[in-house]
Amino acid sequence: MKHSRTALLLLSAFAVALALAACGGGDDDTTSAAAESTATTPGGVQIGSGQEDGGAGGTNESKPESSAPTIVVKNGEPVGGIQKLEFDSGEQIRFKVSSDAAEEIHVHGYDIAKEVPAGGSVEFNFPAEIEGIFEAELEGLGVQIAELQVNP
Repeated sequence: MKHSRTALLLLSAFAVALALAACGGGDDDTTSAAAESTATTPGGVQIGSGQEDGGAGGTNESKPESSAPTIVVKNGEPVGGIQKLEFDSGEQIRFKVSSDAAEEIHVHGYDIAKEVPAGGSVEFNFPAEIEGIFEAELEGLGVQIAELQVNP
């Protein structure tokens, strides 16, 4: 009886190990850091691209957020000057702001405001529903950092 329990436990352990091997093993397959690279346009806008683990199915797909332009703010000014971002009506307006100081970023016309922490970044993502030219600014300093143009 004692030998049959030992054999049953060994057989169960072997079955579990085999099942784990067939599923791909441990946590390394379920977690993946983004492989990201960035480029900067002549105007100072950083555009990132990368791929992250697609989750279920294990496919790698680029996420649209990774291609959002980043406006870098240093010493209360946008690096490279005021960034001009153009969108068509119905598209998603996407951009990031990275700042060395805490500040409120306000998009006029759309009346959207978000706080960016010192040394951090904040992402804007909203539908281009209002046509025209709009200012994004460091609200506390009154400094324009971007001009958003939404075309018909």
